Amino acid sequence: MTGKRLEGRVAIITGGGGGIGSAAGRLFCREGAKVALVDVDREVVDTAVDGIRQSIPDADVAGFVADLGEESAAQVVVDKILQAFGGIDILVNNVGIRRYDALADASWDKWDAIVRVNLLSFVSMSRAVMPTMRQSGRGSIINVSSTYAVYGRKGLGAYDATKSAVLSLTRTLAYEEGAHGIRANSICPGFTRTPFHVKRLGEAQVNELVPPCVLQRWAEPEELAYPMLWLASDEASYVTAANFMIDGGLPT
Repeated sequence: MTGKRLEGRVAIITGGGGGIGSAAGRLFCREGAKVALVDVDREVVDTAVDGIRQSIPDADVAGFVADLGEESAAQVVVDKILQAFGGIDILVNNVGIRRYDALADASWDKWDAIVRVNLLSFVSMSRAVMPTMRQSGRGSIINVSSTYAVYGRKGLGAYDATKSAVLSLTRTLAYEEGAHGIRANSICPGFTRTPFHVKRLGEAQVNELVPPCVLQRWAEPEELAYPMLWLASDEASYVTAANFMIDGGLPT
């Protein structure tokens, strides 16, 4: 079932060329939003935009290229989006990179890169949209973390540390910006069948791997997009400083 729950709203989705980002972009457009997809790769973001336009002919969607690991990039791309769409009501901080290194082996430059993208880009993008959200007296910031912000594992220490930091950042944003009508929430995706995982593991292995969750299957990207839609909409107008585990029931 679809309606127009985001009619008249403008949404920015970083990491917009990826599986979860593009699924959120498609769903937001279907629900009436104007959507700006932001990604570092022009080909990837253009493919996502084209896919949305093919499935939703009247979609008001555009792609923007930015390396959000650079602090100044956030303000530059937000200014372009404001010029194109005239406002910003929703920010989905979804961009992320991974480094498969044990803590004992991860070099400083790898830590620097992952912290810049996975955490500091969330800070810079949030700061860049604050003036227009404060002026309108409303806004929804949705930060995409990970179940491994909460659960332990080995081999992705830098990634998991940034995802844990995102949860703290989200709460602080909510407390500081609530007086301006800006809500901030986070979601923690579990095993999600994105093109990234299919390319990394191979389709056969993804098909064979049964996630250790109650539902015993991978999520489709759209199943992560629907909670974002709810958080972006007025249906969640009394929801802030919250975190949602969208993981199919992973054991604690």
